[in-house]
Amino acid sequence: MTPPTARELHLMQCHRCRLVCARASVSDNAEHSAQYNFRQSCQRCGTRLHARKPNAIARTWALMIAALIFYIPSNLLPILHTSALHHDSTTTILGSVVALWRADAWDIAVIIFIASVGVPVTKFLVLALLLITVQLGNTRSRRERTKLYRLLELIGYWSMLDVFVAALLAALVQFGALGAIEPKAGILFFGLVVILTMLATLSFDPRLIWDSQPKNEQ
Repeated sequence: MTPPTARELHLMQCHRCRLVCARASVSDNAEHSAQYNFRQSCQRCGTRLHARKPNAIARTWALMIAALIFYIPSNLLPILHTSALHHDSTTTILGSVVALWRADAWDIAVIIFIASVGVPVTKFLVLALLLITVQLGNTRSRRERTKLYRLLELIGYWSMLDVFVAALLAALVQFGALGAIEPKAGILFFGLVVILTMLATLSFDPRLIWDSQPKNEQ
């Protein structure tokens, strides 16, 4: 026997403090409209409750596409400019990975590659998968897709590693005429990618995975 859902039990969870609140009763005909136009507030923190996040799919698509657009210049433009007595050099994200690998610092190179390439690309693919399956009304592997979304929440902040490294280097390596490191435009675009992908992940409502129905049944 399938256990009842929170909607069937008229329960909602506050997005801020995670308190499970009893939902005011609504008629079956008004349930769809009340899903996004609900006026009840959380009993603990006073935050407005939503049975589902308003415009979650459209907002997530918009943020993810914007992040994907910024991801292109973040990889093509230099992230750091190094000036020394004998030479000046600029490096991109992938260029820094290659330089570290050639310098036998393969462990750091792998970490930087995972944080700057592996994590963002994974987030793009997983978010696109979740959005498409929800919009198509796919009812398969709901539990696995929910776990996949929770994994996105967990790994999202690791993409900031490159930004932190560039900021630390720019702050610490300042030797005047002897040498200096300056952050360049690429790190700004990459920072925007990280912020937008985190916002896209937060905008998606994983409960939509369990609401989805095949189009021929809707």
